[in-house]
Amino acid sequence: MGKIIVAGIGPGSKEDITPAVLDAVREADVVVGYKYYFQFIEPYLRPGCQCIDTGMKKERQRAEQAFQLATEVNTVVVISSGDAGIYGMAPLIYEMKRERHADHIEVTTLPGISAFQKAASLLGAPIGHDLCIISLSDLMTPWEHIERRIRAAAIGDFVTAVYNPKSNGRYWQLYRLQELFLQEGRSPETPVGYVRQAGRPEQTVRLTTLGQLDPEEIDMFTVLLIGNSQSYSYEGRMITPRGYYASATQEGNKGQQIMMESFRTIERELKNKDIPLGHKWALLHAIHTTADFDMEDILRMDEGAVESIYKKVKDGTLPTIVTDVTMVTSGIRKGALQRLGIEAKCYLSDTRVAKMATQQAITRTQAGIRLAVEEHPDALFAFGNAPTALMELCDLIRKGKARPAGIIAAPVGFVHVRESKHMVKPFKDIPKIIVEGRKGGSNLAATLCNAILCFDDAAQLRPGRDL
Repeated sequence: MGKIIVAGIGPGSKEDITPAVLDAVREADVVVGYKYYFQFIEPYLRPGCQCIDTGMKKERQRAEQAFQLATEVNTVVVISSGDAGIYGMAPLIYEMKRERHADHIEVTTLPGISAFQKAASLLGAPIGHDLCIISLSDLMTPWEHIERRIRAAAIGDFVTAVYNPKSNGRYWQLYRLQELFLQEGRSPETPVGYVRQAGRPEQTVRLTTLGQLDPEEIDMFTVLLIGNSQSYSYEGRMITPRGYYASATQEGNKGQQIMMESFRTIERELKNKDIPLGHKWALLHAIHTTADFDMEDILRMDEGAVESIYKKVKDGTLPTIVTDVTMVTSGIRKGALQRLGIEAKCYLSDTRVAKMATQQAITRTQAGIRLAVEEHPDALFAFGNAPTALMELCDLIRKGKARPAGIIAAPVGFVHVRESKHMVKPFKDIPKIIVEGRKGGSNLAATLCNAILCFDDAAQLRPGRDL
């Protein structure tokens, strides 16, 4: 009785062929496969072993020939690249055995290292969590089925391996996959890795993001890996956390996990997802704090404001945040301040404030800002309550007494609130984040400070590390 062994020979290098597959190849009387793959196994064939090529896209003929040969010789090995069970010959061989009622022919399969596994090892650790694999070839699967699967993968937040992404005749499908992932809420900053000719001399490895992925750089020899919402890039590697490290280091910080899920939910519901990362990061914080999606329309900021202020934080040139009221100071995360060596101050409780306010016939918050500017003229100023304090800062800037690293303008109320925010806008050289109109508040000013202090976590959409 003859037998058929369906063997995956791996992605292309001899180091990636399993010992079990090598033993099968050495045992074979005949090897059936696509001729391109024979070069990877020829050194291991026993003398007299015949190699039969049925040509490209001749999979059914290949299977038929394997069954015919198995009635004539002892062992036929059918080879596939990667793993024979993943878009390979194994399913077809088993279907044909059933169709032919070929109970007299033994069929076994031997696993191989798949292209997505090899690509993953070259990219770092991108498949540390739930994974799905999608082929964009519509030769045997209607495109509408493929599109439903793409949407399901995006909605389900799966790490996704993409096979057959592009060819001369199949040029638009990868563009559509990219569009669908973004439509279904996957962040443009999601890491995407792709490997061409994995394991072969022509091998190339690239890391980009979903938003910056250029399908024109991809061909039929390429495998893509799209990260999930927790995937991130680090030192040129792509990493998807499994969760063990977080559990051990965060001591079960459920608060951060809830916050991350909230941010993902908010991001999916944004009307405009195509906004700069700094703006989006501040916006997500603002909506998370207020549950108010009007923030999309009223949160205004200078281009690169978050990034510009954060650079000063990292450079150590922003040692102080000054707030108009103590509630703002209380809302700024103490862990972040300590981690970054920054002091948050409110002058309302300073004994000098009441005296100055009485003597100069101004509000206590105005007096607090005057004292703050004397001692910290280059601080980040955050306002969540008092429009008179914000107006005072504007006056001091115009007099050349203050040079803020940035301004967060979010006073709330009905008197002078809108005017105070308009007064900030002419200062073109000062990075500003403004909550337009009457809305604002201490909690909003504090959360915008927190967004700046943890901007390192924006690309990975991982808020709340200092909770």
